[in-house]
This record gives sequence, C-alpha cells and structure tokens, in this order.
Amino acid sequence: MSDLNFDRHRRLRSSDSMRALVRETHLRTEDLIYPIFVLEEEGQKNEVPSMPGIYQISLDRLSEEMDEVVSLGIRAVLLFGVPDVKDSVGSEAYNDEGIIQKATRFIKENYPDVLVVADTCLCEYTDHGHCGVIHDQYVHNDESLPLLVKTAISQAKAGADIIAPSNMMDGFVAAIRKGLDDSGFENIPIMSYAIKYASAFYGPFRDAAGSTPQFGDRKTYQMDPANRLEAQREAESDIMEGADFLIVKPAMTYLDIMREVRDRYNVPIVAYNVSGEYSMVKAAAQNGWINEQQIVLEKLTSMKRAGANLIMTYFAKDVAKWLKQ
Repeated sequence: MSDLNFDRHRRLRSSDSMRALVRETHLRTEDLIYPIFVLEEEGQKNEVPSMPGIYQISLDRLSEEMDEVVSLGIRAVLLFGVPDVKDSVGSEAYNDEGIIQKATRFIKENYPDVLVVADTCLCEYTDHGHCGVIHDQYVHNDESLPLLVKTAISQAKAGADIIAPSNMMDGFVAAIRKGLDDSGFENIPIMSYAIKYASAFYGPFRDAAGSTPQFGDRKTYQMDPANRLEAQREAESDIMEGADFLIVKPAMTYLDIMREVRDRYNVPIVAYNVSGEYSMVKAAAQNGWINEQQIVLEKLTSMKRAGANLIMTYFAKDVAKWLKQ
C-alpha cells in the first residue's frame, strides 16, 4: 500500500484521549437552561403524563427543585406559570403577585446566583389559550403588545434576569425594549423567541403549561415550518429592535436554520430542545429501543455544532449528571 497517496484521518480517532484532544464541539453544564413549571396550588408536584420526569411544582415545593438544580451546577432556569385563574386578556401574566413573579422573587432571594429567565407570553394565562387579545377568533397584534410590555415590566420588577418573549407578535421586541427602558430596566436583556415555528413538537408542553388553544391554531403568528428565508427576516427584525439573544425553536429539526442564523448574526444563539423532542426520546428509552444518554448527548451536541451557544432543554438535569460522570 506504500505506493498509494491518501489521507489517514483515522490517526486522530485512535483512542478516547486522542478523540477528546481534537474534539471541535463541547457540551457544558453552563450551556443549559432548565425549564420549570410553577403551580399556584400548594403542596403539589405533579408529573406531566406526556413528559416523564418533568413536573408541575407548587411554589411551596420549589426549593426541592432548585436545590437539585444548584447542586448539579445548572446556572439558569426558564420559568413558566400555571395560574389558578385565567381570563380573556391573561391578566395574571402581568399581576405583580402572579405565580411567575412570586417564583422569581423566591429564587432570587434564596438562590441569587441562578439566572431567572422569564417566559413572557399570555397563552398560559388566557382562557382561550392564545398568545394575545382575541377579536373574532383572530389574535390582534397591536392590542396585544401593551399587555406583553406590562408582563415584561412586572417580571423585571420581580427580579427576572432575562426577559424571554415567546408570543411572536410583530414588534414585540421593540415594544418590550422601550417599556423596559422607560421603566428603568435598560440593563435587563431580551432573549427573543425570534424564530418560532408553528410546530407539531409542542404538544407535551401544552399539557404541562395548560396552554392548548381552545379554537384554531397558532399558524397566523408562528412561522410556517416550510420557510427558511422568513427566519432571517424575523431574526433581523428582532436584532434591529434590540434583542440580545435569539432563540430558534424547535431545535432538532431546524438545525439548518440555526446554522444560518449563527453565521449571520453576532449575538448569542439559543436552541430550544422542545417538549416533543424530549418525549419521543423518553418513550423510546422506556421501551428499551435506544440508549437515552447517548441519544441525548448526541442531539444536544448537534445543536452546539450547528451554532447554539445555549440550550433550553428538559434534559438539563440528566445531562448535568452525565457530564459530571
């Protein structure tokens, strides 16, 4: 074979140590943001049936979850509220004594080094399950913006470190940025759900958050999964309006979008490894069809490889344990 001229790529794959030495992409516990669903009803820790290992947790039991989060080295949590009361305009979202506001204050008082990312939307708080004000079964964009601004300000007052608006209304970043600035929160960053597709992968989340639309769907404000160039327009708008982070949601089936956004914009990119992606892996693992740890680490590494700086994932605690090993 000495007369053949070819590259020997396998020299750099010869052992665990060699592979680690030349590894290009690294997944770290510090990259993870862990979503938590907080209930108002006391004494509750209810497993979400479609999301094994994920719970709706009442405020009085939140310390159990946070103690584990801190012990694992996870530095950021994403809070979703499950309120007792809902109405047509989602008023509990911007109630200073609402469930997210209370949970945020609790975490910042007791776990001050953990970053609180507040999901800023109305769907968990409206009786119709949509992300804004409804007229004739249509989500009214401009009437929804002031309510989202009030929500963001209320969350910032409670101590949220990052505001993460997920509603997909046009102009939501501009409105929230102005509202925060005018209220003295100019140093609070916005982690925008800039690119959020109308995906079938959100089903289990709606069980967890109680946010299933009571009529229609969200296709008039979330993006068509078939569109690529639209994602660039959405990202560009949010950057111009003041977004500090850009979220791509879902992650697994939109890695091409994530790579294009990473290549084009010099801000932190966040992958949201969504509920459906989580539940599929959990179901297959429970049936013994796959190696859960290997699958999850490969999936999340692919998101980092595609350009994500951070990953929102329900696997965060599991991954942190595996990385410690």
